[in-house]
Amino acid sequence: MTKRRRAGLVAASCVYAVAVWWMTLRPSIYDAEVGGILGRLLDAFQQSPATAWITFDVVESLSNVVMFVPLGLLVIAWRGRWWHGIVLGLTVSCAIEITQLLFLPTRVADVGDVAANTLGATIGVLAGRVLSRRISRSQDSHKARHRKLIDTRAQ
Repeated sequence: MTKRRRAGLVAASCVYAVAVWWMTLRPSIYDAEVGGILGRLLDAFQQSPATAWITFDVVESLSNVVMFVPLGLLVIAWRGRWWHGIVLGLTVSCAIEITQLLFLPTRVADVGDVAANTLGATIGVLAGRVLSRRISRSQDSHKARHRKLIDTRAQ
């Protein structure tokens, strides 16, 4: 791994860790203004039968899934094994929920959040593996022996 790649991964990992900490370990997930906006948006969704299924619980669960996709991607980018990303997602999620339960009385610890977060990490791992394979194949086509074959056929 090059120094530049390692520095980029360290920076991305730090930014991600701070963002997850900020979203999960603050006393309140959002202020009254954001709550009002979210409430109005959800009320608007409830007006149409096509979007009535979009409830606060659905938005919260999807947010938890999306929040942990980068974790799976980062594990693959760091060249970790696929199962490391899933185990790390489960472990970090359990640590967050236990911290909320023990130290943040204004937050609600929920096993459903652990499941959603772990699902997000799993999706990130799968996406990372697909991307790494495509990048690997793309780089293979630029190796000298392949270029020679491509250049010969083009003539």
